[in-house]
Amino acid sequence: MIKLDNVTKIFGAETEDARALLADGASKDEIREKTGMIVGLRKVALEIAKGELFMVMGLSGSGKSTLVRLLNRLIEPTLGSVSIDGENLAGLDSAALRLFRQNRMSMVFQSFALLPHRSVAANVAYGLELKGIPKEERLASAERWIARVGLEGFETVRPDQLSGGMRQRVGLARALATETDILLMDEPFSALDPLIRREMQELLFELQQDLRKTIVFITHDLGEALALGDRIAVLKDGAVAQVGAPDDITERPATDYVRKFVDAVNAPRLHAASKTA
Repeated sequence: MIKLDNVTKIFGAETEDARALLADGASKDEIREKTGMIVGLRKVALEIAKGELFMVMGLSGSGKSTLVRLLNRLIEPTLGSVSIDGENLAGLDSAALRLFRQNRMSMVFQSFALLPHRSVAANVAYGLELKGIPKEERLASAERWIARVGLEGFETVRPDQLSGGMRQRVGLARALATETDILLMDEPFSALDPLIRREMQELLFELQQDLRKTIVFITHDLGEALALGDRIAVLKDGAVAQVGAPDDITERPATDYVRKFVDAVNAPRLHAASKTA
């Protein structure tokens, strides 16, 4: 289980005044005007279950990318704690944190983040190379995952020879090849054309039915969140506006902010098939 316990993130060198204003109930804009500090997250409390595809959505500046970077400790919380299976990540030294990232958590980026001088197979095997897996074994694993994401036959191709959707398939295969139990996805499909984006959503959905990884998926698109998510957290100005299953969000929006999103969306429900199967 992933747990965020009352997590606040304030960006800036001297945060004491901002913390005091936050405790007094000041808004994000008020804190920025008075202190110059930016509130990335505000008292976020979430629990994400093992095997859950958990969507975090909101507009630009809502705090969703800050949240995902706290989960792998690319940034540190100002207040509160982040724990995985009861272990507080703040307690990991640099060596333990490196092993945690290698063995427990993988990430898929919006920008693909592929190595341009490496082939598809070498890109997919890269995480295994960092873990010290022998070459023959890691390339065999890479080939299996390349096939799983529908790129069999492209093993020797370089990334610049691929379409955007194909490059994102490589990024997904690279994350899956490390066989970590947690997958972080930071707006992975938002740069893709609508039809390719739909294909990637369907691919992820199909893979998840088999793999049942714990996935934290960041998106600004409520339609995508409704289509893929077991549960959804909607963020506004760094705070959680609502958490719930897709039906909770669409049928019982907790705030006017959430209701405005719902009114604009008529999303297909990819997850409905698995629930009725």
